[in-house]
Amino acid sequence: MNLDPHQLTNYVNGFIKVLIDYSPKLISAFIILFVGLYVIRLINRFIRRLMIRRNLEPTLTKFLADILLWALRVLLFVTFISKLGIETSSFVAILGAMGLAVGLSLQGSLSNFAGGMLIILFKPFKVGNTIEAQGVIGTVSEIQIFVTKMITANNQTIFIPNGSLSNGTIINYSLLESRRADLTIAISYDTDIRKAKEVIMSVLKSNPKVLETPAPDVVVKSLTDTGIQLAVRPWAKNEDFWSVYSETYIECKNAFDKAEISIQPFVMELSKKESISGTTETNKG
Repeated sequence: MNLDPHQLTNYVNGFIKVLIDYSPKLISAFIILFVGLYVIRLINRFIRRLMIRRNLEPTLTKFLADILLWALRVLLFVTFISKLGIETSSFVAILGAMGLAVGLSLQGSLSNFAGGMLIILFKPFKVGNTIEAQGVIGTVSEIQIFVTKMITANNQTIFIPNGSLSNGTIINYSLLESRRADLTIAISYDTDIRKAKEVIMSVLKSNPKVLETPAPDVVVKSLTDTGIQLAVRPWAKNEDFWSVYSETYIECKNAFDKAEISIQPFVMELSKKESISGTTETNKG
């Protein structure tokens, strides 16, 4: 095909004219884009530093800063294409339709997202707390947008969806500084209850890890068919809780041996029930 030099010249001249006419918009649009990205970065840094100075939760700081960052980027992009002369109303409508479609397809994820926001804002627990939720006990190592990461006592990593976590019951063992241990020790009916309580109280008072306030307590929990159950309730700091739990049982056993007080084993009650059950079956036979 033969090209007419005159026609080619007209095309080139027309292209140059359009480029010259459109170049101010193009240059201004890219200036807005690059300056906007720089300003958004400065704003994001300023907001992060401001929230850190206000001692906000690190997870909440990162979460809010990321939301602000992407919101400003979307606003900048819309301004950029508008400066280029592209109609933004149809573009915004397309974004809205896409957002609705994505929202319907990710209902479960959005539920977890909302749950993560509730956890971060209302702070029922924070990183480092030991909690019990969804049948799991562990230490919170990370609060993410969709899941919460927990480490159990046997070093297993568990991820719990924030939607179910925020809607369920949460027991926070680390929220308060101290915690009460609820122990049960059984003695026989031949034992002097006052003497047994005095021995246990002396054990609790001699343990430096047991707090004086609130004061420890020993009360009669119940009278069973095989013995008397005493409820032993020492208070301890969170970091000393399991030490106090174990040491109380050990020291009470040693103190009972010295005082010649016998601990009533719970297995006797089970043996009695089995004996009664066997006798009943024999009578039926």
